[in-house]
Amino acid sequence: MTPTDLHHFLRTRRSIRRFKPDPVPDSVIWNILHTATFAPSAHNLQPWRFAIVPPASTGRERLLHALTSAMRADMTAEGAASEEIEARVTRSVKRLKEAPVLILLCRDETAVREHKPQDEIMSIQSVAAAATYLLLAAHAEGLGGNWICWTLYAQEAARQALDLPKTWQPQAMFFLGYANEEAREKKLNPLESIVVQA
Repeated sequence: MTPTDLHHFLRTRRSIRRFKPDPVPDSVIWNILHTATFAPSAHNLQPWRFAIVPPASTGRERLLHALTSAMRADMTAEGAASEEIEARVTRSVKRLKEAPVLILLCRDETAVREHKPQDEIMSIQSVAAAATYLLLAAHAEGLGGNWICWTLYAQEAARQALDLPKTWQPQAMFFLGYANEEAREKKLNPLESIVVQA
């Protein structure tokens, strides 16, 4: 692969929200997660943790209930109309149930050098780097993927729904599968507007 090929690969990854029902082999999922662990991390502490949540599993049902309950509560507190709340919950339930692969990405709160705010930020940034590697690894396998942040609104409920260790702090979810839609064109800010030579 030439540098041009690699740049093309990196620039053609897109968020995919609709998937074919085709199952993804376990070997592919594990290969993706293995690649994700090669991400850089502050002090090489590797704070990322992964939970694979199979389709139609009790874990996925519990996670779905935890997240939609939090969504309803938040939207109600914000004064959203009941029709709007139920429409959003219905869309979310459909996406959660239909995703062939659901991976919950967590941060191990103990994987820090010191418990200072800066160290916690570095830990969160490290987990985000693993998230990027995960999506690129899925792209390499011919899969589409979508990075979902719903768990940030219900971290403890999501952790309990999957009976994860107490130190695992949910950071994001990933829906992966074979794309059933055309990737959208990515609109970028002009490079000149976001770069300065200091």
